[in-house]
Amino acid sequence: MPDPSDRKNVKPESQQPNEGEGSRSAARRYNEGATRTASDPQHVKEAAEKAKRALDGPEGDALRAAEERGKKHQHRS
Repeated sequence: MPDPSDRKNVKPESQQPNEGEGSRSAARRYNEGATRTASDPQHVKEAAEKAKRALDGPEGDALRAAEERGKKHQHRS
């Protein structure tokens, strides 16, 4: 199976069959990539450190406010 991150193995959109509403192949590639990313302890550690720096930085208040809106399902500003 080709590596989904290797774009040279992906057919141009015009040559790919129409999958109707929702793309199962795109969903599969996303899920495989998400699983690979979450399974990499170094990547997870780096992402957590980056998030902590962002929360401690100048955008921290905006990030916390966005989190609260998300918890309340208010996706508007």
